[in-house]
Amino acid sequence: MKLPSTSDVIAGLGSNLGDKFAALGRAMELIREEAGEITAASSVWETEPWGFDADEQFLNIVVVIRTALQPGRLMQLFRSIEGRMGRKRSGGGRYESRIIDLDILLWESRVITMPGLEVPHPKLASRRFVLEPFAEVAPDAVHPVTGLTVAEMLQLCDDRSDVRLAARQF
Repeated sequence: MKLPSTSDVIAGLGSNLGDKFAALGRAMELIREEAGEITAASSVWETEPWGFDADEQFLNIVVVIRTALQPGRLMQLFRSIEGRMGRKRSGGGRYESRIIDLDILLWESRVITMPGLEVPHPKLASRRFVLEPFAEVAPDAVHPVTGLTVAEMLQLCDDRSDVRLAARQF
């Protein structure tokens, strides 16, 4: 019997409501239980909200997940985890505060376009709050469309929002 093949997927996790460290920890537990092994995790970064105003700062991390799930199924799982953890979406596509946010950033060298999922993440190169932790876990990962490494994207990023190290280890 052939075992299912696995993929290394890079995901971003963020929280700016409630006990943010606990929310990130719980999301990582659920990912391990339901999606696959987390083979690498960045430090925790504190960042200002991006694209909207909020009183609370975000905590962000980037993880590498080895998974046998297909892209659509992993995205469904991420939305399920968000909902089970109490995330409420107001609709309309506006940015807002959230207890947890899970995004697929990169799926090896694949380009994926399907309803509700675009990989590489379309705003990846413009978000310092993603690129800083991403550069910790996979600085040489290559964007399959632009050909730039994560380290190069970080160097070229115009985003000057405040992004600072909050904790070295989770």
